[in-house]
Amino acid sequence: MRLFYLRLVACKPGLVFISIVIMFSVLTANFLYAQTEAAAAVAMSAVQHPWVLVIHGGAGNIDKAGMKAGEEQAYLKKLDEALKTGSEILSHGGSSLDAVEAVVRFMEDCPLFNAGKGAVLDENGKAELDAAIMDGKSGMAGAVGGVTIIKNPVTAARRVMEKTCNVMLVGAGAEKFARVQHLDIVDPSYFITPDRLEAWKKSRPAQPAKPVNSQPPPQKHGTVGAVALDMNGNLAAATSTGGLPGKLTGRIGDSPIIGAGTYASNNTCAVSATGHGEFFMRNVVAYDIAALMEYRGMPLEEAGKLVVMDKLRNQKADGGLIAVDKDGNITMPFNTKAMFRGFVKSTGEQETAIF
Repeated sequence: MRLFYLRLVACKPGLVFISIVIMFSVLTANFLYAQTEAAAAVAMSAVQHPWVLVIHGGAGNIDKAGMKAGEEQAYLKKLDEALKTGSEILSHGGSSLDAVEAVVRFMEDCPLFNAGKGAVLDENGKAELDAAIMDGKSGMAGAVGGVTIIKNPVTAARRVMEKTCNVMLVGAGAEKFARVQHLDIVDPSYFITPDRLEAWKKSRPAQPAKPVNSQPPPQKHGTVGAVALDMNGNLAAATSTGGLPGKLTGRIGDSPIIGAGTYASNNTCAVSATGHGEFFMRNVVAYDIAALMEYRGMPLEEAGKLVVMDKLRNQKADGGLIAVDKDGNITMPFNTKAMFRGFVKSTGEQETAIF
């Protein structure tokens, strides 16, 4: 081979030179292509999806006159703190699932809202709690219902989603599972605050005679929920509640029902609802928003308005919802006088409101 090369150099040096040039050109082209591909990959990784967080603390027929001095500001302050809790996660590249769980945990721990500590009491003066969470990326969901000793039901709901093959656990079964998972367990009295106890005592005489189809009394302590879109374009939703004041023991509302009070799909949107749960269950409200988007091509805001302001209102059903779609658009419709709500975006936009 070496002899052949020497003969080639001696006989046709021009061909050797051309061969070397061609080989050098090919190597240079390959190198430049690799560099271009690497630069493109870096550029793509630097492009991050805008993140969004939307929250609610319940809807009801109350007005400013019905709130005590300083109460409105107290609620707005806690809504701001809840938004900060979630935005800290999302702004650092955290998942939408982590964000909605953290926000709802924060609101469960705040006695101002009807979820976790400070939940309204049932007919027997006990707090029975429901919660759900759903991952829009995987379509997986978890929920718990009628629990009385789990400090943070939303975390129990997530464990159901991630550690079992089930979607919902209720009552004693859910509480046994929570213990196995080493979740925080508290005495039932932990959830009862002086305000809720006083309200329960005042409402007791009227409860046994309450008609089946009656509306719940006006209240400023509602279901809590959060929906989020993270930097990776994944959606998630979570909802937690103590239900209706003076409810029948064992009553489960829409909050832990996937598709009724809670829903998320990366194909469409994430939704968390609040209001008179029986109507939200009958109308499969949360999924209805997603279905209108997916099957009719309806924009998020239009779908929310149709369901809350038309469908529910025509049935004399009070409530509202929060939602964010896969593109970061949000909507917060409600047909009551007030809904505790707020949102924050990666663009810097932020707002909290009640009325």
